[in-house]
Amino acid sequence: GDELNSMFQEVTGTEDLAEARSQLENHSWDLEAAVQDHLALRESPPPTPRASPQEMVDRGGGGEGSGDVSRDDSDEGMDSPQGFGNTDRGSLFPARPRSSLLSWGYYLITLPFRLTLSSLSSLFFFVYRIVYPYPRRSFTLTVTDPLGDVLRFIGEYENEYGQQHPAFFQGSYSQALSHAKSELKFMLVYLHCADHQDTPVFCRTTLSDPNLVEYVNNTMVFWGCSVTTAEGYRVSQALRENAYPFLALIVLRDGRMTVIGRLEGPSSPSQLTTQLQAFVRDNEAHLVVARAERQERELTAALRLQQDEDYQESLRADQEKERKKQQEREQAERIELEEREKEEDQQRQKDNIRRLKVEMVDNVPQEPEEGVDGVVHIVVKLPQGTRLERRFLKTESLSCLYYYIFCHPDSPDRFQVTTNFPRQVVPCEPTTSNPLPPTFEEFRLPPRSMLFVSDLDA
Repeated sequence: GDELNSMFQEVTGTEDLAEARSQLENHSWDLEAAVQDHLALRESPPPTPRASPQEMVDRGGGGEGSGDVSRDDSDEGMDSPQGFGNTDRGSLFPARPRSSLLSWGYYLITLPFRLTLSSLSSLFFFVYRIVYPYPRRSFTLTVTDPLGDVLRFIGEYENEYGQQHPAFFQGSYSQALSHAKSELKFMLVYLHCADHQDTPVFCRTTLSDPNLVEYVNNTMVFWGCSVTTAEGYRVSQALRENAYPFLALIVLRDGRMTVIGRLEGPSSPSQLTTQLQAFVRDNEAHLVVARAERQERELTAALRLQQDEDYQESLRADQEKERKKQQEREQAERIELEEREKEEDQQRQKDNIRRLKVEMVDNVPQEPEEGVDGVVHIVVKLPQGTRLERRFLKTESLSCLYYYIFCHPDSPDRFQVTTNFPRQVVPCEPTTSNPLPPTFEEFRLPPRSMLFVSDLDA
C-alpha cells in the first residue's frame, strides 16, 4: 500500500497522502486506473489542495493528523468574518449552463474541443512527470516529548506576551482531551504560529482580554501549542487549519470528542467571546445529556454497589449464623461425647469395683471365735444406716477391716473409716503411700470399738 501511494504521488504530483490513498482505494488499488482517472478531465471541482508539510511549517500551518477528535463536517461550509468555513474553490471549466436551449447547444458544441484539450494537457503532464519526477520532500516530525513541547510553548508565550491569558492546560493534547472528557467540559484548542502577521496583535489584545480570560477559565479547558513543534504540528494535522490565528472548540458528543467550531483569522475580544458563547449555548445540551448519563451510570453503579454490600452483609450474617450453629452442634456433640465417655468410665469403674469386691473377699481373714485372746470387736455403721459387726485379731492389719467393709454389698465404692470420739481417720485402705496399713494393736483401737463409714462420692 505504501509503495503504491508513493508511485501514485510521483506520477500525479499530488502531495496529499490521504487523496492518493482515497483514489487508489476507489479503484481497488489499480494504479493505472487511478492515475488515468486523476489526470482525466472532470466536471466536478477538485478539492482544495493542501500545502506540503514543509510549506505548512514555513507558514506555521498543518495537515492531516491523528484521529483523536472527530471533525464536525457541518462547520466547514460556513462563512464568517472570523474565518469559518472553506476557501473558495474554482472549477477547471465553467459551470454547465442550464437556463436555455442555447446554453445547452453551446455546451455540446464546445464539449469535444474541451475534451481534446484536456486529454492533451493530461498526456503532456503525464509524460512530463515520467521524464522529470516530482522531487518528494522529506519532512518528518516525530512526537518524542509532547509534554515538553507544550511546557516550552507556554514559557515562550508568557515571555513574549505576558501572564495575562487563559490558563493553559499543562499537558499533552491527548491528556487535555481526556481531562475535558472526564470533567465534561468544552475544550478550546489554540494553534500558535509565531511568524504569522496577525499573531502578535491577537495574543496581546484578544487572548489577554480580562472578560475573555475569565469566561474561558470558567467554562473550558484551554490548550495551546506552537505548530513549529512536533506536538503542535501533529495537532494541526488532525484539525487541518487554513488560517491563523486558529482556534477549535471541542466537546463530548455521542461519546466522542468532536470539533464543533473552528475560528480562523483575527477577531476582537468581543467577537471571539460572542462566538464562543454561541457555540457553548448551541452545544451545551450534549454536555447536559452526558452529565445525565454519567449521573445515571454513577447512580446505577452506587445502587449496584449498595446491593452488593447488602448482599455481602446478608451473606456474612448467614455465614455467621451457620458458623454459630455449627459451633453449637460441635459443642453439643463434644459434651455428649464427654458425658458418654464419663458414663462409660463410671461404668467401667463400677464394673471394676464389682469385680474387686468379688476378688477381695479372699483378703478378709476368717473371723476368730468369741473369747479368744487378742480379739477386738468392731461395730461398723454404713452411711445408709446398716450395722456390721465383726471380730478381728488385734495382730491383723487394718486392711482386713477395709476389705471386710469394701466387699459388703451395701458399702460405698469409695469411703473413709473414722472413730466417733475423738474423731480420727482409721488408715485402713492400702494406698501407694500406705501400702501396709498398721495393725489393730498398733493403731490402738479399744477391744470394743464403734466405727463410722462416710461415702467420699456423696
